[in-house]
Amino acid sequence: MLTFSRPSRRRFLAGTAALAGAAGLGLATGRAPAYGRPLAAPAVPGTFPDVELDLVAAERPTALPAFAGKELPLWTFTPDTWLPVVRMPFGARLVTTIRNALPRPEEHASIHWHGIRVPNDQDGVPYLVQPPVFPGDGFRYSFVPPDTGTFFFHTHCNTAEHIGRGLVGILIVEGDATEPYDADEVVLVRDWRVDVEAGVFLPFTTNRGAGRAGTYGPLRTANGAVNPEMALPAVADCRLRIINFDPTRPIDLGIEGADAAIVAIDGVAVVPFPLDRWIMAPAMRIDVVVRSPADGAVARLVDYRPDDPLAIATLRGAGEPRRTGAFDPAPLRASALPPPDLVAAGTRTITFAAAGEGDAVPPDDPAFGLLGPLCLSFNDFWTIDARSWPGDGHASNPPPLAELTRGRSYRWLLRNTTQHLHPIHIHGHTFAVLGSDKRTLPPHHADTVLLLADETVEVAFVADNPGRWMLHCHIAEHQETGMMAYFTVT
Repeated sequence: MLTFSRPSRRRFLAGTAALAGAAGLGLATGRAPAYGRPLAAPAVPGTFPDVELDLVAAERPTALPAFAGKELPLWTFTPDTWLPVVRMPFGARLVTTIRNALPRPEEHASIHWHGIRVPNDQDGVPYLVQPPVFPGDGFRYSFVPPDTGTFFFHTHCNTAEHIGRGLVGILIVEGDATEPYDADEVVLVRDWRVDVEAGVFLPFTTNRGAGRAGTYGPLRTANGAVNPEMALPAVADCRLRIINFDPTRPIDLGIEGADAAIVAIDGVAVVPFPLDRWIMAPAMRIDVVVRSPADGAVARLVDYRPDDPLAIATLRGAGEPRRTGAFDPAPLRASALPPPDLVAAGTRTITFAAAGEGDAVPPDDPAFGLLGPLCLSFNDFWTIDARSWPGDGHASNPPPLAELTRGRSYRWLLRNTTQHLHPIHIHGHTFAVLGSDKRTLPPHHADTVLLLADETVEVAFVADNPGRWMLHCHIAEHQETGMMAYFTVT
């Protein structure tokens, strides 16, 4: 469970060097493990045929279970499902062709492989690393994922609307399990900005939301349904790959009625520890092993942020019991991420703030204004180190936030001076999350780090991937109103 003790600044910065010697840095929970088995050795990539993936981004009217029988104009990557799930073996090359068939003449697209440490020219940020893919055009990606785990992919322009219309896919790189689980399920959690009765989308973003906590959707779902019932083998150890793909809403996740343990955060293994409550902001993932209920019994996946816990999904056991012993979830294989040298690392504070004095408080105009054709609003509400990303989108890139030397370690203090949450996502690298000045966090790795109001989180990483890399808030409206930047590694 996340606690809110306030360690002193001295304690916050001291003691983190001791983590450098921990296996994998962040693969231990920072306390005695709740379960008995340590992480196994890192997975070894095999030799496999290429995995071919053909995607066509297009508008496809779709009636999800949550839409009460009404078809809405979703934007999807494939014609057969709104949520493609791609599973591939560790060591295989992913070869992807995307064709843009979106209905607007200037609505360009590209694919960002969220959480995957791809080569820079495969990262999918238009103008920064590749040309935009306009309607009628295509692009080819080809890379070997260097890590196992749970990832997803999405476009990187007009993000609030693209996410709002459903343009997403899941990528699972297999090979991290030490023994088979009894089930392996994806649970994608998100709102929809939908008027169900009218069968229409609501505005995907608003000025009021963009300058505050974001524009929440009224329809809350898991895998496209409201509180769906998921059948699991009874009394079994089941892996749930839980992904928050909402453009805005954080969730305070828990499981009621069953034992559950977190075994990975953002695709990277941790020594299993009990899932009590875990805050998942947009773009964050956790892999959970749950001991499923007995035949006919149920457990609930819940969000504790409302006054009354909200059921996100219901887990129902079915069949004969699979397990008889005490719950001791099988750990995953450790990552092969390079451990940062915390002694040699230079320390820098990066400040995430509102563009004006205090929080950004725009007028209560329900219209967002105009979204430029190059991925960004004309409004600047948020900053990183006192700079907003230029209002003409990616086509005119500002100077880099930082210029890093390849192979060196860096320690960043991510400081949130606002009263709103900001999930900060890094491209091309993975942070070792070392600590917070407001919460007690287990050391772990993450590609998306949540900053609470007035919180500073300490992270470190090895700048081992050359190129130009984005750093931004993954609340889409914050990103599109200034809270993004990039750094270089040379």
